[in-house]
Amino acid sequence: MTRRSQWVRYSDRKVPLSARGPRRAPASSTDPETWSSYSAAKRSKAGAGFGFVLSPVDRLVCIDLDHALVGDVLAGWARAIVDRMPHTYIEVSPSGTGLHIWGYGTVGRGRRIRRGEACVEVYDRGRYITVTGKPFEGAPSSLADLSKVLDDLL
Repeated sequence: MTRRSQWVRYSDRKVPLSARGPRRAPASSTDPETWSSYSAAKRSKAGAGFGFVLSPVDRLVCIDLDHALVGDVLAGWARAIVDRMPHTYIEVSPSGTGLHIWGYGTVGRGRRIRRGEACVEVYDRGRYITVTGKPFEGAPSSLADLSKVLDDLL
């Protein structure tokens, strides 16, 4: 992911910001002209953090597990999902209560799935996802094919 120029900054309200040009210039999850390299986004002081823009061209997908962590304990519903994952990058979200699972796959239209206390969002395009660089449970820095898990979730 760090080799791709699909990076943005984001405000404290999670509004995407461009790392190019004037501070606090808006970015768009659908306009590559507002995206930057990883190094430029990391160097930029705009906003509160940085994120990665999903584009259907590269087949990258993110599974977002909201409210999956209570302290350092993973909720049972989230553990059932994480345990089915191939060896892929998983990180703790900026809130410290969610997980972002990164890999390859195709979703098409993004989805928000609610089942009981589970809240899962799945996207592969037209969105940016915040990135913390805080791996969960020693996750690898490599990405795996998540197609089987996506089929099961969707």
